[in-house]
Amino acid sequence: MAKRGTVRAARKQLADVPQQLAALAQMRVPELAKKYQELYGEPTRSRNAPHLRKRLAFRIQELAEGGLSPRAVARIAELGDTLPESWRMRQAEVDKNPAGPLPAVPDDRDARLPPPGTVLTRVYRGTELRVTVREGSFEYEGKLHRSLSSIAKLVTGTAWNGFTFFGLKAGSSKAVKS
Repeated sequence: MAKRGTVRAARKQLADVPQQLAALAQMRVPELAKKYQELYGEPTRSRNAPHLRKRLAFRIQELAEGGLSPRAVARIAELGDTLPESWRMRQAEVDKNPAGPLPAVPDDRDARLPPPGTVLTRVYRGTELRVTVREGSFEYEGKLHRSLSSIAKLVTGTAWNGFTFFGLKAGSSKAVKS
């Protein structure tokens, strides 16, 4: 229970991530080592300031915005002993997640996609686009497409990342269920 309170306190303290990251640039090695102890709960053996700044920046962002995606965690678990020791230790931390186990993502489905039947909407140049997510494809204007990118290219005439075009990110979307 004490660990949960520590994480909450750290998240509250890290509410202003850009300010925290900017502060790292001004810190010297002793200050970075102290911050490392605060955020990781263990002393660092490194005296390399750029390395410590990178590790601390990662941890600050991780605490404020969450860790690895469920898909990445699943892949790490799949690779198992072929991974470096530090990655396996990271997996052990995820396994001890007080919020419970992370949901499994089917291997053949992108974690950013909402469930089949969801209607994605986006206004582009004054026109509302509606794309229905199907199992293994997407329906736009009565035709099936293999990817959101192909629909975005059809609409705009230029190459787009379909997830970006339709505002899909891990854990959130602009999707509207019909």
